[in-house]
Parts: sequence; C-alpha cells; structure tokens
Amino acid sequence: MSEKTLELLADALAERVQADPSVSYTAALLAGAPDSILRKIAEEAGETIIAGKGGSDAEVVHEIADLWYHTLVLLVARGLSPADVLAELDRRSGTSGHAEKAARG
Repeated sequence: MSEKTLELLADALAERVQADPSVSYTAALLAGAPDSILRKIAEEAGETIIAGKGGSDAEVVHEIADLWYHTLVLLVARGLSPADVLAELDRRSGTSGHAEKAARG
C-alpha cells in the first residue's frame, strides 16, 4: 500500500457522503458522525488488541485493515486526508518517541 492507495481510498470514501445511508455502510457512518465513527474505531481498536495478543498474523492484518478503514472515514468526516497524517509522521521522523511525547507536554 502506498500513499496513493490511501488517497484513492479516502477519495472513494468521500464520494459516499452523497450516497444513501440505507445502502452504503460508509454513508451511514458519515451520517452519524462523529459518534458512529468513533464507536467503530473503539470497537476495531479493541479487536486489534485482542488479535495482537493472541491471534494469527492474518487476524492482526484483518483487524488493522478494519481499524485503518474506520480512521479514514473519520478523516473524511473531518475534511482531512491521509496526506495530513503522513505530513505529521514526516514531521516526527528522526525524533525520538520519548522526546516527541515530552514536547507535547
């Protein structure tokens, strides 16, 4: 997966804003934003934790894909894109995780 893949997926999700929530899962999430999206992120994060603790590699990948999908829906709902997240990761590149966390206060 590349930055381009994430952008294409985010673009496809953004198109779902106009879709009928009764036929589009993404449109239903967006219609209930932010709570519907945040509930799903919490659920998928929990499932990722469970898979990471004792699941197979395939289960971990599956749950992370679900988690990424729902976080992309949140970005779309907020008018953000994967490029915004990648820019933040670029900003942090080369900085110790401990130093970065300390700088946030």
